[in-house]
Amino acid sequence: GITGLETSIILIAFIVVASVFAYTVLTAGIFTSQKNQEALQTGIRQARSTMKLTSAIIAYGNSSNAVTSLQFTIGNALDGYPIDLTPPYDDAEGNGTGNGLADSDSQHVTTISYHSDSAVALDLDYSIAHGGMSDSDDLLEAGEKFDVTVDLTGVGEPILRYSSFKLEIKPPIGSTLTIEKTMPAQIDPIQILW
Repeated sequence: GITGLETSIILIAFIVVASVFAYTVLTAGIFTSQKNQEALQTGIRQARSTMKLTSAIIAYGNSSNAVTSLQFTIGNALDGYPIDLTPPYDDAEGNGTGNGLADSDSQHVTTISYHSDSAVALDLDYSIAHGGMSDSDDLLEAGEKFDVTVDLTGVGEPILRYSSFKLEIKPPIGSTLTIEKTMPAQIDPIQILW
């Protein structure tokens, strides 16, 4: 009788330990599943907040054969979430001429930066024009296209023939749109860069 009682106590202890272990494993599995779902939703949101280039890039030159601005058209890549393209404020020293860079008190959230072998400008001034079926706000929404003009006077170097550079358009959420170009041998007042 005592042996049966000892055996039943040991058996009950095994069952209790197994129950606690099973509960721990199930809880960890549910937690992991929730974290995976959150990561998946974040990835989908970032993928749906992505811009795409929808036109060729037009370079505008000056009389010194240097590029002063670029213009291109962008759209929402996956007809996804709106992207705020409110242009930055650029009013250098209060005189209204601007220096090609966004002011530090500007309220914009999407930034455009310039990188070359010899210069970096992190927050260039840009403007947008609504194209096609766009509404009047500054949100790039599904089906809309915006013409973006980037002022390159603040990059700190002249962009001359054979110059290579990279523009990065960084929205607050989503991936960065990168544009890499090398200037041709001749810079015209208006030139399409392929």
